[in-house]
Amino acid sequence: MAILLTSLLAGLVFGLGLIVSGMADPAKVLGFLDIAGSWDPSLAFVMGGAIGVGLVAFFIAGRRTVSFIGAEMKMPTARHIDRRLIGGSLLFGIGWGIAGFCPGPALVALGMGQWKALVFVAAMLAGMGLFELLEARKSAAPPGALRA
Repeated sequence: MAILLTSLLAGLVFGLGLIVSGMADPAKVLGFLDIAGSWDPSLAFVMGGAIGVGLVAFFIAGRRTVSFIGAEMKMPTARHIDRRLIGGSLLFGIGWGIAGFCPGPALVALGMGQWKALVFVAAMLAGMGLFELLEARKSAAPPGALRA
């Protein structure tokens, strides 16, 4: 129960931070990406703050075996860059640039009743479902079969 309450609190703080910083507004994100037009650097400051907090958090987390609430620490172990990482990054960046949303702010905007966020979240869920379907098919392929 403590894990669920902690997760809820973290999500609420994250969502509130997105609202206060204006990052739930896709126009703000698109203004940051418009370096040839009327560039809005505020997202750079939000990202800088997030990177600073993340560095401290990962430094502390890397030295622990359990979280502050007693859950097992599961740190990423992959250290290589492969086609899947590059492809996923490209898809994420293209979607972010077109829509002005990434998953967190899209969910916050959906909660705020923005219809554009509904379209984005529906497309995001469809993409996640397609990925899961393809992964299930890939893992069910017989040994030695060609894989995409």
